[in-house]
Amino acid sequence: MARYDADTTTLGTLLDDPDVVAILDKHAPGLSTNPMIGMAKAMPASQAIGMASGMIGADKAEAIRAEVEALE
Repeated sequence: MARYDADTTTLGTLLDDPDVVAILDKHAPGLSTNPMIGMAKAMPASQAIGMASGMIGADKAEAIRAEVEALE
């Protein structure tokens, strides 16, 4: 069973998990510590990742989502 569902889990919850932070920083170094990320912590992760795709690219955003949802 997956640890997270990006449609229902908030970005803030994901940022509390070191495994997720490692995934974020692997695909987009510095994303997890970007000062603007605080504004998105209450959003569902899928919405926040979708917004980030404009900054990091859709391919990286999709890779992040896929790896996060693959965590068990």
